[in-house]
Amino acid sequence: MAHAYTPGLRVTAGATVRKERRLPIAGKVTVERRAHVRAEDVVARAELPGDVETVNVVNKLAIAPGDLERFMLKGVGDSVAKDEALAETRPWLRFFRSVARSPIDGVVETISPVTGQVLLRTPPQPVDVRAYIDGTVVEVYENEGVVVETYGALIQGILGIGGEVTGELAIVADGPDSTISPEDLSEDLAGKCVVAGAIVTSEVFARAARLGVSALICGGFHDSDLRALLGYDLGVAITGHEDIKPILIMTEGFGRIAMAQATYDLLSANAGRRASANGATQIRAGVLRPEIIIPSDSTGGTARAKEQHEPAGLTEGSPVRIIRQPGFGRLGAVKSLPPGTHPVECETRVRVVEIEFANGETAIVPRANIEAIES
Repeated sequence: MAHAYTPGLRVTAGATVRKERRLPIAGKVTVERRAHVRAEDVVARAELPGDVETVNVVNKLAIAPGDLERFMLKGVGDSVAKDEALAETRPWLRFFRSVARSPIDGVVETISPVTGQVLLRTPPQPVDVRAYIDGTVVEVYENEGVVVETYGALIQGILGIGGEVTGELAIVADGPDSTISPEDLSEDLAGKCVVAGAIVTSEVFARAARLGVSALICGGFHDSDLRALLGYDLGVAITGHEDIKPILIMTEGFGRIAMAQATYDLLSANAGRRASANGATQIRAGVLRPEIIIPSDSTGGTARAKEQHEPAGLTEGSPVRIIRQPGFGRLGAVKSLPPGTHPVECETRVRVVEIEFANGETAIVPRANIEAIES
C-alpha cells in the first residue's frame, strides 16, 4: 500500500512516555533508579551562583591598593549584610573615619590588593527539577538528572502557553463544540486541569485565573485575546516560559473550533484522574507540542512494558486534520494517496491526498496541508 510521511500529533489512550529531567548545571540527583515518584517530587537539585557586586574600597577610603588588607574588616569567605562595614580607616580623630559598606547581602569572594576592589556575591539560588509526571525513574545521570517513565493517555495539542502543571482532570464543557461561560467555573476547580470545550474567551480565562485553575484545555482561543493576555504578538511560536496561570492548551487552533471528538472523548474518559500538562510549544528546530499526560496508574507505579513503534507514515484510513485553508480544522480519513504530482489552484504541481470526511464528502488536498493524528 502506498504511504507518505507527514507531521502528526498523538491522541492515544495508551503510550509509554519518557521524560528527561536535567539540571541546567551540575548538582545532585535526589532519587534512585527504579524509585516511584510523583509529579511534584524533586528529582534533582542544584544551586546557581549568585550575582557578583564590585566595591571599589580604595576609592571610598582614599587609600593605596597595597594597603587594602590592613583596613579590611571582612575576609574572603565571610558573610556580610547590606550596609555592613567591609573596611574602614582608623584615624586619630574618629570624626575623619571613612567606611566602605556592602551594597548587598552576600559573601566576600575576593579581595584584590592590585585593583583595590572587593568582589561580593549574593547567596546562591536553589534550582529544583521535579518529576513532572507520576512514574518510575528508569535512568539516572549522575549530577545531572533522571529519566522518568510512565504509561497512560497522551494528548498533544496545536499551541500552548505556559509551563508545567499538575492537577486533577475536570470536564466542564458538555461537548467538544460547546462554549463555557465564566459562571460555569466554580471554586472547587482550583488547582485542576479544566477541559473547556470549543473555545476559551478572555472572560473565562480571567475567571479561571482568579480561581487558581492550573490549566485550561480547549479547541481554540482568539488571537486578539492571546495578544492582550501576553502583551505582545506571539510571532514564531516558542512558548513555555510565560509566567501565567492557568496555562492554556489549544487542541485545534485559533478561533472557535470544536475540539476533535476523539480528543474530547479521551479526556472525558479520564475525568477525575491526575494529569500533567505543559503548554511549551516549538515549531522550528525540532517540533515540541503542548501535551496532557494522564498516567494509567495514579500512584505513579511501574510503566507497562510496551513496544514502541515509529510512525508508519500516512496510509489509507489514517485519521488526519487539515491545517491550512480551505477546510482548516476539518477532520477526516485518508481515502487514497494518488501517485505522482497533481496541479492545484496556484498552478503548481504537488503531491496530494484524497480525504473522506464524516459526512461522506471527499476532497483533494496537498499533503503539505494536512497533519496526521497518531493514536
